[in-house]
Amino acid sequence: MNTPQQHPTVAGDTVGALVESGAHCLAAAGVCFGHGTTNAHDEAAWLVLWRLGLPLDSDLSEAPDSMKNQPVAPADQALVATLFEERIRTRKPAAYLTQEAWLQGVPFYVDERTIVPRSFIAELLVDGGADEYLSDHTRQVLDLCTGNGSLAVLAAMAWPEVQVTGADISPDALAVARINVDKHGLQDRIQLQLSDGLAALPGPWDLILCNPPYVNAASMAALPAEYRAEPELALAGGNDGMDFVRQLFAAAPACMSEDAVIILEIGNERAYFEAAFPQLPVFWLDTSAGEDQVLLVTRQALAAQSRLTAQ
Repeated sequence: MNTPQQHPTVAGDTVGALVESGAHCLAAAGVCFGHGTTNAHDEAAWLVLWRLGLPLDSDLSEAPDSMKNQPVAPADQALVATLFEERIRTRKPAAYLTQEAWLQGVPFYVDERTIVPRSFIAELLVDGGADEYLSDHTRQVLDLCTGNGSLAVLAAMAWPEVQVTGADISPDALAVARINVDKHGLQDRIQLQLSDGLAALPGPWDLILCNPPYVNAASMAALPAEYRAEPELALAGGNDGMDFVRQLFAAAPACMSEDAVIILEIGNERAYFEAAFPQLPVFWLDTSAGEDQVLLVTRQALAAQSRLTAQ
């Protein structure tokens, strides 16, 4: 008979000690990161600070007066330990336990009804990397597959002159997006729409942002538990990961204004994308993950491909 695997328990009487102990426990348990943090130490700091009600940007340096040295009462130590035990036992992303995720310094509510927001498109919205692809006439922006609404919110914040529509096939996701639109006071700037792809979104759109389901079947089968805790609908893109993208590209030209563009995230699927669309000219955009994750395609390019396909 197999006995349950035992992991070390988080312990410590200061904030810093709890973080170090928590990082050790997460690493020993082999949990997977990628939902807001990339390593055990950063995730441990997030969990400890959140559980203790401390600012997530607290100073944890070696300085004598830093938060690292703040004492923690035994009752609070126990709360921290329980949170880490839940993270390790359930393998849920930390954001689902805290019901909060940060994207480009902006806080968003999140729960199991949507994937944890982590799109690299957010960088392009916040740092101005997408601005050069917009025209003076850009007014109607669509965030397709909006999930918890984070990209819609960031787009509205970045471009005060535009109206944004956040759309998703999932009513549950839109319920979470509503929380975030209201949280940031953007009810007058962001509309939410239930739609299967572009079916209920005739436009015309001046800009379409889309972080679609793009994970290919083989990768889906190998996903760590933390990713399997997220809605499969928001991740699985079919055998080569391009099922949704094919439908989007076929329908998009009729829903876009003349000079409109699509900014599309395809993660680690560039090879599959290029195999699916070998003659489609696109621009690969630079993000912190490199130049293979996010691309831009114009309406003209999509329309030309549609004409070729029809021949």
